Amino acid sequence: MIALSLAEIAEVVGGQMHDIPDPSVQVTGPVVRDSREAGPGSLFVAFAGERVDGHDFAAAVVETGAVAVLGTRPVGVPAIVVDDVQTALGALARHVVRRLGATLVALTGSAGKTSTKDLIAQVLRRKAPTVFTPGSLNNEIGLPLTALSATEETRFLVLEMGARGIGHISYLAGLTPPKVGLVLNVGSAHIGEFGGREQIAQAKGELVEALPSEAEGGTAILNADDPYVRAMASRTKAKVIFFGESGEADVRAENVRLTDTGQPSFRLHTPSGASDVTMRLYGEHHVSNALAAAAVAHELGMSADEIAVALSEAGSLSRWRMEVTERPDGVTVVNDAYNANPESMKAALRALAAMGKGRRTWAVLGKMAELGDEALAEHDAVGRLAVRLNVSKLVAVGGREAAWLQLGAYNEGSWGEESVHVSDAQAAVDLLRSELRPGDVVLVKASRSVGLESVAQALIETGAEGEVSAR
Repeated sequence: MIALSLAEIAEVVGGQMHDIPDPSVQVTGPVVRDSREAGPGSLFVAFAGERVDGHDFAAAVVETGAVAVLGTRPVGVPAIVVDDVQTALGALARHVVRRLGATLVALTGSAGKTSTKDLIAQVLRRKAPTVFTPGSLNNEIGLPLTALSATEETRFLVLEMGARGIGHISYLAGLTPPKVGLVLNVGSAHIGEFGGREQIAQAKGELVEALPSEAEGGTAILNADDPYVRAMASRTKAKVIFFGESGEADVRAENVRLTDTGQPSFRLHTPSGASDVTMRLYGEHHVSNALAAAAVAHELGMSADEIAVALSEAGSLSRWRMEVTERPDGVTVVNDAYNANPESMKAALRALAAMGKGRRTWAVLGKMAELGDEALAEHDAVGRLAVRLNVSKLVAVGGREAAWLQLGAYNEGSWGEESVHVSDAQAAVDLLRSELRPGDVVLVKASRSVGLESVAQALIETGAEGEVSAR
């Protein structure tokens, strides 16, 4: 974080200083909520959770070098006491962002946010120092913590914004006002919580409404291939740039194809030139993510050639997102188990089909959460798609939703042993251990709550070390 005195922080957050002998002492290290990350010069933010109360670690973090604690009660060590820690954290982030000379880029969407954010960061940091959201820490706590990690040297701040309801993105954009706003898509993720795609579009579009006008330098970057996103152009005063495969897009892809290993290749067109891209990432769905990143980078002054090189060299920065591991015995394990929704599940299946040409393919799939009344139809559709893509075997893992996956496959024409329903991760591992053979490709994917990353890890360890169990 940029250096701030405890007195200034207390004023910004509306807090009272306790046990602080010298209010001029500065926070020069990171702002953290995990006591294990505290160190010299840091500020520890003490949240009181259901299981763990951060205030209990106050003395320990100060011993490791933390300057003070931000909490809701005195703790016997230097502390700034506030009524609500989350509100105070947001106020501090807003203050720091205003002090920065960085250009703030915010993005949202139903699917692909984290992968696109990682691409944007890898492209922009070739131009100037860039700070970006780690993993998927995109909520009212993770977002301000990311903003507070920026320093005086930071020139680009890339923030992923998530939403589980109307007003969430407006709140986040108020904490960290963006200059560039990107909306990727409107899909089915969290549709059970929102109530429908129209409501999701309403929530995601709050980002472009928060942008400054074109005269003030605001830019909205919208997906021309998604009608819900394209319609958001009428909701902003910012300059509008479209990306996509549509011929009407300002930044678009032509001659899209997949390599023999399932990696996308295309001709990137921007308003200032064109260049060829062949990505290291797997799956055609990354073309849209790459175009979104290219549109951001072009608006921030990078040439088509510079962008193409950066996209071609970019890798996956966040775990369990199409992580590809080649076992010594020739089995390929694709760990995409961080999360799942209908759009990302279908994209992953298509990537599996492309990667597995001429090989046996396995789709180890579990529940997609928060789909509400759409859950049965969406799980059924995924099961059917697996059959249409000629996936060799579907392994549906879990309870009711897994049964719906298998039912979809069965109704589409999957007979005999082409699909199977197993109760849990260990049963899936046992089945795969007994039936996998060299050259097979295995995709593992489900919502985060299912924990199917244990299946992928067990398969990887089996190939490297012999028999192990899923954890």
